[in-house]
Amino acid sequence: MPVVRMMNLKELEARLQNLIEVDLLSVLPGRKIEDVIIQKLAAAIQHNTLTTAYASTAPDVFTLIMHPDTAKHWQDQKLLAVVLHSVMSVAHEAGLRFTIAPTVTISTDEKIPLNDAEVVASHRVEAMSETNATPSPIESENQEDNERIPENAFLIVEGVKVFPLTVNVINIGRRLDNQLIIDDPRVSRNHAQLRSIKGRFVVFDLNSTGGTFVNGQRTSQSVLYPGDVISLAGVALIFGQDNPPPRPDLKDTSPFKEGGVDRPTAILKEHSTARLPKK
Repeated sequence: MPVVRMMNLKELEARLQNLIEVDLLSVLPGRKIEDVIIQKLAAAIQHNTLTTAYASTAPDVFTLIMHPDTAKHWQDQKLLAVVLHSVMSVAHEAGLRFTIAPTVTISTDEKIPLNDAEVVASHRVEAMSETNATPSPIESENQEDNERIPENAFLIVEGVKVFPLTVNVINIGRRLDNQLIIDDPRVSRNHAQLRSIKGRFVVFDLNSTGGTFVNGQRTSQSVLYPGDVISLAGVALIFGQDNPPPRPDLKDTSPFKEGGVDRPTAILKEHSTARLPKK
C-alpha cells in the first residue's frame, strides 16, 4: 500500500485557499473569503484529524462561529457549498478519509470581531450510540493534547442538582455507565453527549428517541452558551459557567439573564448547513 504524506499546515492553507478561490470565481464572482477563516479551517482539519495504523480520518462537522453582522454575508448556500467542497477536496488530497459526509454550518456570537471567526471541528458521534458514545483512545488522547475544558462549567439538572463539568466528554442517559445518569423513562439509555472542543462545550444527540433540544429547538449538535436550556425529551438541563448557584437544592431555577431569547445560539439547522448533493 503506498504511503500518503500528510500535508503540513502551510500546504493545507495554500491548497484550501486555491480551491476556494477557483470555486468562488465560477459560482460567485467577486466574492472573497477572509484569509483568517481559511487559515483556521486548515488548522481545524490538521488538529482534529485522528490517525491510526490503518487510516487518517478528517473531522466531519465544521461550525464557523462569527459575528452576526459577518454571518449575514454567509447566508448564500452556494458560499457554504464552496467551503464544503474545498474542505473535502483538500482532505482527500492530503490522504484523509471521512467516516460520514461532512457538514459546514454557520453560527453566531456577538463577541467574535467582525471579519474574524472561530472554527470548531469535530467527529460526528451518532455512530457511537451503540457503544455508549465512548471516544476511541486516540480521540481521547487528541482531545487531551489539543483541547481545554471550559472553566467552572456545570449543568443544573431539573432545577435541583448541580453537575460540574470537569472532563472532556460527558455521556448522558439512563445507562449506569454514563457520567451523568438520568433515571427518567423519557430519556434514552444513551441520549446525549457533551464534548469540550476548543474551549467550548458542544452537545450532541445520540440518535435518542425523544430528541435533544436547545432553547426549544431540536438539534443534532450545538455549541453551548451560559444560560442555554437543554431538554432531553422534556428533562431540563441548564448550562452555566462561572459560579454555580449557592443552593444546589434550589427548586425554582430559570435560565441566566444573559441567556435571553434574543441571544444567537449555535444550533445546527438544516437551512444553515451545507451538504454536498448526492451524485
